[in-house]
Amino acid sequence: MEWIIGLACLALVVVAVLGFGVAIYNGLVRARNAYRNAFAQIDVQLARRHDLVPNLVEVAKGYLRHERETLEAVIAARTSAVNAQANAAAAPGDPTAMQQLSGAEGMLTASLGRLFALAEAYPDLKANQNMMQLSEELTSTENRVAFARQAYNDAVMTYNNKREVFPSSVVAGMFSFGPAALFEPDDPQQRQAPQVSF
Repeated sequence: MEWIIGLACLALVVVAVLGFGVAIYNGLVRARNAYRNAFAQIDVQLARRHDLVPNLVEVAKGYLRHERETLEAVIAARTSAVNAQANAAAAPGDPTAMQQLSGAEGMLTASLGRLFALAEAYPDLKANQNMMQLSEELTSTENRVAFARQAYNDAVMTYNNKREVFPSSVVAGMFSFGPAALFEPDDPQQRQAPQVSF
């Protein structure tokens, strides 16, 4: 009779431990899904940003005929950013993909900054209604990207904290919950949106 009571107690302990392990696992899955969803919001805003760039270039082409190099640099930077965005969307949180995305977005920001600085020298371009509207949309999109980036980084921090603390770290190690990378610019100057003023 005592061994039956002992087995029943042992079974209760095993069920409690398994239940606790399942709760930890589910919490890790929820945290991983949260940062992936947060990246999806960045993805939407980056796609919007990338879609605005060809329109800006088209409007500027007529005025900046002699500045072909700058326009080509913007288009090349956009292409690189779109490719990096696709890679990061396929693996949100992957350190390599996030670093490539950060670098490509930095190049795009820098080339857009050069385009807007150059446009300052062309009064007709500055006064163009399409250019002013596109510039306003780009500024709005840059703000949305910044907010989405902050939400993503907050979700990544929550996930990484959850997977690193004990006893979650044991469950995370058993089920290969790897670390997620933040989305932050490599260069502090890239932290600022291109200055748009028309």
